[in-house]
Amino acid sequence: MVMPAAITVQAASLRTDHPFIGTWRIAVPDTGCGETYRVRADGTTLVFSNEEVAESNFTVSDKPDKKGFYKQTDTIAKDNGKPDCSGAITKPGRSVTSYLQFHPSGDLFVMCVEPNLERCIGPFIRVRGRPI
Repeated sequence: MVMPAAITVQAASLRTDHPFIGTWRIAVPDTGCGETYRVRADGTTLVFSNEEVAESNFTVSDKPDKKGFYKQTDTIAKDNGKPDCSGAITKPGRSVTSYLQFHPSGDLFVMCVEPNLERCIGPFIRVRGRPI
């Protein structure tokens, strides 16, 4: 039996009404596959993607910048070593910085490579856990 790899990374707590907190789903284009993200106020996530189950720690800005983007850095802490929707296997310790922009409803967001809408994925759709 292969045990999941783990790495220790510091997470940061969020205010309880941060728009990122909740459960989000995205349909991955051209794969017939979807991903579910459980984003917790303690700065951790649980992600389900195809056969992969991963946990990560993240930081995210408390407020958006003047263009409406929240800077987020996510670091994989644990992964079960199985393929995600793209067929890749994620290694613990990998960090990615992205920029999130939320729809005014609070029920959708896009995740972008830079703080603009030129290279983004989404929409991520809120499943449950709407902030107060």
